[in-house]
Amino acid sequence: MSDAPQGAKPAAKAGRPDSKAPPKSARRRSRELALQGLYQWLLNRNDIGVIQAHLHDAQGFNKADREHFDALLGGAVREEERLTGAFAPFLDRPVDELSPIERAALLIGSYELVHCIDIPYKVVINEAVELTKTFGGVEGYKYVNGVLDKVAAQVRAPEVAARR
Repeated sequence: MSDAPQGAKPAAKAGRPDSKAPPKSARRRSRELALQGLYQWLLNRNDIGVIQAHLHDAQGFNKADREHFDALLGGAVREEERLTGAFAPFLDRPVDELSPIERAALLIGSYELVHCIDIPYKVVINEAVELTKTFGGVEGYKYVNGVLDKVAAQVRAPEVAARR
């Protein structure tokens, strides 16, 4: 038997309202899946085609933006050296010392900053931060935010200047 008074509503979970969270967008899902794929690839360097096929079969993939997922995962792997070159100057440690989640989020964010100019740079950074908050360490999102902010200032200088 509950200690709550009869007819009382259950308390909301800490920090969450009674209503459901809004559904994730198809692009958010594609970023989450791309992060998972990059994580696997960074750890094992398995064939990216095998990782991609596995994720296409993953639960919830049907709610993802398949085209965006394929672009993110394939592009981040194909351009790893170039993308790492874009964010490495802003790191306070060698790239190999980053957590795989931070590194994957930086690859995804850098890819979107360079190739997805239809997505505002602040959205790109926010999405990478959210990925890191969800899957990474406690403070990793702050690091990803700071690094991508500097990358954006370089690769999207006119857009960043116009927003500041």
